Amino acid sequence: MVANNPTTFSHGGTERTHRCPKNGVMYPTVAEKTMLHHLRRPWNANIRNQRYYYCDDPDCAVVYFGEDDETISFAELRTAVGTKWRDKGGIICYCFGVSKGEAASDPRIKAYVVNQTKLGKCACEVRNPYGRCCLRDFSRL
Repeated sequence: MVANNPTTFSHGGTERTHRCPKNGVMYPTVAEKTMLHHLRRPWNANIRNQRYYYCDDPDCAVVYFGEDDETISFAELRTAVGTKWRDKGGIICYCFGVSKGEAASDPRIKAYVVNQTKLGKCACEVRNPYGRCCLRDFSRL
């Protein structure tokens, strides 16, 4: 889910996208709640009162970054961020622990995840590092 759109959108005076300080690409916001659940030691993190964004570029070491360009890298996370992995071992569905390779090799997996999502049995907003549903990522395999 690379957000290469250079346009920013205002919502209540805050930007919904922001340029990654490392690679210069625009990325969408991520909920603070989501980010906190993926930090290795959130009690030690210097989380400021600002919006945070999610960078999914596999070539960029930054995962989260703030409006003030503060960055959070892989080393500060407890979650392996599958969208940053180029190989098939990267997780695509964090709610059910599905790797890219598993999803690509077995169509029943996508059907299962779609069904569970329809039933409201997913927790994408916290389990997925970018806080959004993984279903659109399945179509990119």
